Amino acid sequence: MITRNLFKKKQLPFRVHIDETNAAHDFANQLLDLLPKLLKRDIVIVCIGTDRSTGDSLGPLIGSRLKESNLDFFHTYGTLENPIHAVNLEEKLAEINERHSNAFVIGIDACLGRSTSVGFISIADGPVKPGAAVNKKLPPVGDIHITGIVNVGGFMEYMVLQNTRLHFVIKMADKIAESILLTDKILNKERQRSMLKSIKPSFFSS
Repeated sequence: MITRNLFKKKQLPFRVHIDETNAAHDFANQLLDLLPKLLKRDIVIVCIGTDRSTGDSLGPLIGSRLKESNLDFFHTYGTLENPIHAVNLEEKLAEINERHSNAFVIGIDACLGRSTSVGFISIADGPVKPGAAVNKKLPPVGDIHITGIVNVGGFMEYMVLQNTRLHFVIKMADKIAESILLTDKILNKERQRSMLKSIKPSFFSS
């Protein structure tokens, strides 16, 4: 069972390997802790990447999973069908800003790292910096960000992303999407409890 932890001290960035037991639950707890408590702002997820590169398809894969799930508390942008990538990023961010003014944004992207870090997903305060792995200067995205280390960086990053195993990226995308689905589920339960508290028993009224 997952519940919002109000007393746990934040330790960011939070990282967990996708093969760890309860990885999705632990990750969802961290995401809940970082969300606006009153949820008066739209929460927008921007999944960055392209389906033309297996390593860089992490974001669109997550976006497609979330779109299929009809989330109640999250607005998702960036899917396999309509990806958000280096070419259209600025345009898409402008469109999102028009639809959701003053939104709380979660940026999601793939990244490269040390060999010992491959398979870890992380969540942290502040924006993600798309294109950093391939030395592209793009606008930062998000009030907080989620990343997945899909392969080893440091040499010929573009080719490394192109040759990353699709099976591994799908497995990572599924784990991140699962954690967001769990977050949406607990937010729904919190809303239902709040609604029940506001209802007064009619048999006490005269």
